[in-house]
Amino acid sequence: MGILFGKRISDGGGCLTKMWSSSSEDLESYFPVRQEYQAEVPKTRFKTRVGKTLSSRRWNAAFDKEGRLDIAGVLRRIQRGGIHPSIKGAVWEFLLGCYHPDSTFEERNELRTRRREQYAAWKAECKQMEPTIGSGKLLTEAIVSDPSQPSEEASANGNPQDNIGAMPSDENRADKKVYHWKVGLNQIGLDVVRTDRILVFYENLENQARLWDVLAVYSWVDGDIGYVQGMSDICSPIVILLENEADAFWCFERAMRRLRENFRCSATSMGVQSQLGTLAQIIKAIDPKLHQHLEDLDGGEYLFAFRMLMVLFRREFSFVDSLYLWEVMWAMEYNPNIYVQYEESRDLVSNDSNHDGQKINSKLLKQYGKFERKNVETGWTEQKSALAVFLVASVLENKNKRLLKEAKGLDDVVQILGELTGNLDAKKALKEALKIHRKYLKAKKS
Repeated sequence: MGILFGKRISDGGGCLTKMWSSSSEDLESYFPVRQEYQAEVPKTRFKTRVGKTLSSRRWNAAFDKEGRLDIAGVLRRIQRGGIHPSIKGAVWEFLLGCYHPDSTFEERNELRTRRREQYAAWKAECKQMEPTIGSGKLLTEAIVSDPSQPSEEASANGNPQDNIGAMPSDENRADKKVYHWKVGLNQIGLDVVRTDRILVFYENLENQARLWDVLAVYSWVDGDIGYVQGMSDICSPIVILLENEADAFWCFERAMRRLRENFRCSATSMGVQSQLGTLAQIIKAIDPKLHQHLEDLDGGEYLFAFRMLMVLFRREFSFVDSLYLWEVMWAMEYNPNIYVQYEESRDLVSNDSNHDGQKINSKLLKQYGKFERKNVETGWTEQKSALAVFLVASVLENKNKRLLKEAKGLDDVVQILGELTGNLDAKKALKEALKIHRKYLKAKKS
């Protein structure tokens, strides 16, 4: 993988791990920062805690001899203290629904093999259409013209493409999917070279190319939405954590099942607007004074929170802290039916409902994350109310006094929230989000 230091051991799932020496180790050594950026990197607050953080030893002990996972025990540990960096990739595959916790080692190996073969086939199909795919390089220059957004950027590889053409001929115009996919390839490249560029990992052009390949193949397979800016921020950590490119693709594909509707944009709407609408309802219910103040500033649509929800707070936290935030959120939102739901819907579509309407016994209920468990217990099935929305609400509540006192316009709101970049405490924010969730459910009942 190129960035982990020390003794490596394999977890058997394509993710290389390193022995955990102590809780005081330098976690940032797992994701080293380039020298020229070290002064501007936000401070990392997350620390591994013995007895609370999920360690490689605890992780391996959570499987029985056939390979079935005690997901309830794993969720409890993650919710208390996150996941040690050495095993994040392997654990994320379960949290995101790549594998069923009741599957065996043999069943997962068979599934992993089939998925790798499928990814290889899709990648080969893409390579036939654009030879740069799989070459260890990437494109940042347009290979077909886009009359709405002509590109003047130079290639990151210093090799300008000489096949920038006009609009497709009438004969080629029939294949709109291929054309629109090719139009987006250079935008993916431009985003890739900017994504997490502070990390040593992406000094290597081949690692940039891996990220580009995964996103390019995904944009081909998910032709409905394709690639939208911000996806690279979601995909990058997964590419870093999972050494095998195909495994990284499938983990990203599962992450996008949760998020892809946020990226659905048209000339008149943004997918994330539904969550912004839910955010407005939450603030109105728990803090009507703040909601009214924001409405008076013409901020009632809460568009100032757009970025937080689109890229899951990547800008508000350090790299390590954002990974901690994601995994704790996913653990809290975990639903044991997630794998079955995804497999039953083979097409790349979002998970519209995590609730199957069946009566759930106490044993099964323990396999739900605490946030999702509360939703199940109360019968609340509004999936636009993802934990991320309550996390934004907790941020707004944290800045309640300043927003009410100092915000005289939307620019002031943006400035106040912008000051949070790199200064948020993920653990405290999550704790406050759960409080707001309980308060909101109580308000909805009354």
